[in-house]
Amino acid sequence: MDLNSDFDQRVVQSASDAVWAASPLPGVDRRMLDRIGGEVARATSIVRYAAGSRFERHVHEGGEEILVLDGVFSDENGDYPAGVYVRNPPGTSHAPFSREGCTLFVKLWQFAADDTQPVRIDTSAATWHPGLVPGLSVMPLHAHDGVSTALVRWAPDTRFNTHAHPGGEEILVLEGVFRDEYGAYPAGTWLRNPHGSRHTPYTAAEGALIYVKVGAMGANFLTIT
Repeated sequence: MDLNSDFDQRVVQSASDAVWAASPLPGVDRRMLDRIGGEVARATSIVRYAAGSRFERHVHEGGEEILVLDGVFSDENGDYPAGVYVRNPPGTSHAPFSREGCTLFVKLWQFAADDTQPVRIDTSAATWHPGLVPGLSVMPLHAHDGVSTALVRWAPDTRFNTHAHPGGEEILVLEGVFRDEYGAYPAGTWLRNPHGSRHTPYTAAEGALIYVKVGAMGANFLTIT
């Protein structure tokens, strides 16, 4: 299956247009954002667990990145409530489940071969740092070989400089409304801006909280074999 697989194209996916597809496991549905491959795929998805859903133990040969959006996600290593950021490196395994249900932002097969450090960050307790312009606060989550991931909080009526995206930029709007000269993107919107694209982002009275990854479209990730 190929979905939004041309990384030279800009993509905007609104939560209001979400189409949920059943996974092979009862009780687990997916809103697919981009995908290259079959059931084993380089994929970016919103994944929704019904209460009591669980997966059998499985190995993440290409690694797995998770941001818990709501509810509580769990595996044999612990419980991860909303706001927890998880990276399970290539070759790791687990048996995930959710007692009460949860919604996750998940990226698969998007690790470099030498990116082997597990990550667990409770973003509700981690430190925010001043951004490059007044009104921006940044929480770094992960960086490796030119690919950086962070949460960025935009105060109301904040404007950033016009800038380009070497290696592209990916955004998931978590709260508020993120904006640029091309449109307004409310919570739940996913955007992917290609390598070399430019924009001038800003917020209005609502402000915004976004997940942002830069550099990934120029990265050498593991390939599915």
